[in-house]
Amino acid sequence: MSSLLHLFVLLPLVGFIISLLIPKKQESLISWIVFGVVGLHFIGSLIFFTIWLLNGHPTLNLPDIALYRTDNYVFLVDFYFDKISAVYLFVGGFLTFLVTIYSRRYLHREEGYKRFFNAMLLFYFGYNITIFAGNFETLFIGWEILGICSFLLIAFYRDRYLPVKNAYKVFSVYRIGDVGLILAMWASHHLWHENITFSKLNDQSLVHEHLSSHSMIGVFISFAILIAAAAKSAQLPFSSWLPRAMEGPTPSSAIFYGSLSVHVGVFLLLRTFPFWENQISVRILIVVLGLLTSAVATLTARVQSTIKSQIAYSSVAQIGLIFVEVSIGFEKLALFHFAGNAFLRTYQLLVSPSSVSYLIREQFYNFIPRKQTIENSFPRKIRNTFYMLSVKEWNLDSFMNRILWTPLNEAGKMLDFLTTKRLLIFFIPAYIIGVVVLDAHITLPYELHEYVPTIFALVGLISVLKAFSERKNVLMSWMMIIMNHFWLVLAISFNENFTHNQVYLYLSGVVFAGTVGYLCIRRLKLLEDAYDLNQFYGHAYEHPKIAFVFLLSCLGLTGFPITPTFIGEDVIFTHIHEDQAGLAFFTSLSFIISGIALIRIFSRVFLGPHIKTNHETAYRSS
Repeated sequence: MSSLLHLFVLLPLVGFIISLLIPKKQESLISWIVFGVVGLHFIGSLIFFTIWLLNGHPTLNLPDIALYRTDNYVFLVDFYFDKISAVYLFVGGFLTFLVTIYSRRYLHREEGYKRFFNAMLLFYFGYNITIFAGNFETLFIGWEILGICSFLLIAFYRDRYLPVKNAYKVFSVYRIGDVGLILAMWASHHLWHENITFSKLNDQSLVHEHLSSHSMIGVFISFAILIAAAAKSAQLPFSSWLPRAMEGPTPSSAIFYGSLSVHVGVFLLLRTFPFWENQISVRILIVVLGLLTSAVATLTARVQSTIKSQIAYSSVAQIGLIFVEVSIGFEKLALFHFAGNAFLRTYQLLVSPSSVSYLIREQFYNFIPRKQTIENSFPRKIRNTFYMLSVKEWNLDSFMNRILWTPLNEAGKMLDFLTTKRLLIFFIPAYIIGVVVLDAHITLPYELHEYVPTIFALVGLISVLKAFSERKNVLMSWMMIIMNHFWLVLAISFNENFTHNQVYLYLSGVVFAGTVGYLCIRRLKLLEDAYDLNQFYGHAYEHPKIAFVFLLSCLGLTGFPITPTFIGEDVIFTHIHEDQAGLAFFTSLSFIISGIALIRIFSRVFLGPHIKTNHETAYRSS
């Protein structure tokens, strides 16, 4: 019975590969394949669910699959199934099947018809990996796939300004959640000294034994998990990304941001609850966060001028309450609440186009305002204050800009003196000297050797900050991101015995993806005169194949699970000691900014309104 879990994971992947091979003009064939794959998956899940219940709903754990193994480290793919997975499987299967039926007609004759269904199948593949994940490493694979699918579907109308800009914003927030999960994995390796599975987390005696002697590491892991869950489920202070994600097509808004993807943060909390349930401070923090998010989102939803934004904030408010239920320990209530909220928001979003026309007609002919509302009982000043704050969405967007993106941009501007010539003069010789010292086994003074890894990681961070802030030279920005990876490898090599095999594992994906991306940029330079990072150029319109290959190259450099670099990232963090907070901070920040910088390059060069005036200019908003 456990082996059937592999089929649920692989079926959407097989459908995705088949759909890639079909010409985009054959709408009927594409839709029938997606309909068949999703329908077969849903029927199979119902049969499996029924048999599982009749057998006494046992907890299933598949044998581990080792993708990479060394003397001190193992990267395991582990699948796990219990009542939490069962609820998410049923809700996900039903709603994906429903949205697939809806989308076959809704997107008829759309230019991106094939792109939409490709992304839908890839999303469903990532979703199944996530809900069946038996450890953090497996969950992270699905987590990353969900993130890139979000970007692709929000930027579905890729010839328009706002969808592309908002897709970039959402991906930026997702990267924060990604690194929260990476840091949780890093600290878990030091806490357990093994690749811990979720089934072992249910062993209370084992958890208590480790946390009693490492309480601060336990709190750090719980805090990192909370950051990842809050970013993925649009809780404070990340709530403002969800309405921006509604720039995509209505079906993707329904399946992603109304029902499934936005509840993955709840799934993470439910899955890790046995780990942090005895940490009272963490539980109080989750309750406070959930209640604050629910209150702020409810007030904001009441003043929204668009129906999709109103539904988005209403969903955020309910997810805040689900966070509270999980923290209190009401697991069954949280699962029931998740299912109800997912079904309701999907329905609301799918009927929203019709509802708008109905409400407009009612407004002109039958509208009767309420005589008394709750707000009328508040003093006028308080009422007006809350109204203005809610209209401005509590300034969450400007808050995120102030604490995250503005400091990064300012730091990047300070690096304007780093020209290509100066980089060749200073950075490359310094790197060569570091490699020579490492290979020659030259013994450095202890005081110096202790800080060398952190200094090298800081140099890597400076490289990626320069790439993030670069406005003109696309090739320079691309090369600085590649250089960042090399500096990180050098830093970890000085920190611990980072063997040549591990170096080759990590850098093989970096070198391959970096070379392919470089060739794409050079090819585009021969074909087009205008391209830099100051604006959106929309070159995917005339060069879709180059855009597709370049996107794959960007994903390879971000550590997406299509190259060995994905495993290499986890290997790198296992070589950072638990007392090296600075090295872990610089490394994780490098991963955040490099991913954002790569998607920024792709968005600016290939997406958005086309630079050439002979093409129709799209509206700024969908």
